[in-house]
Amino acid sequence: METIIRTATKADVPSLYRLIMELAVFEKEPNAVNVTEEELAAAGFGEKPLYHCFVAQEGEEIVGMALVYPRYSTWEGPIIHLEDLIVTQSSRGKGIGTLLLDAVVAYGQEKKVRRISWEVLDWNSPAIRFYKSKGADVKRDWDVVHLRKDAIDNYFNV
Repeated sequence: METIIRTATKADVPSLYRLIMELAVFEKEPNAVNVTEEELAAAGFGEKPLYHCFVAQEGEEIVGMALVYPRYSTWEGPIIHLEDLIVTQSSRGKGIGTLLLDAVVAYGQEKKVRRISWEVLDWNSPAIRFYKSKGADVKRDWDVVHLRKDAIDNYFNV
């Protein structure tokens, strides 16, 4: 079956949410997803979308997604951040990840960005090998820092 890569629509939000939940389980954090389908729809398909998303579709089924958003680097200028590239477990190994990454890179070229950045878990060896095979520089000397909502709310009380 042919895989079609296209820009996501609001009607795709339930499928995007399903893929996000599948990723959370894969990354051993099934209870970490706080965003709702309604929030995902409003953030991506409102008047001022906060992200751009590509989907991989086989027949009527969405089997993958890549979600990006703009950032700005003080060293490099405009960049985009690839928040998630997800291919459902049953569709892995068929080149869908490559098709999605191709769409992200083409989008980056269109937007004239100077870098595309993302994170990968250090234990996800297949993803690391995949990204390296595409020319990505997997940084091992940087730590990811998060200030989550509870820490933000209590920031001035510490």
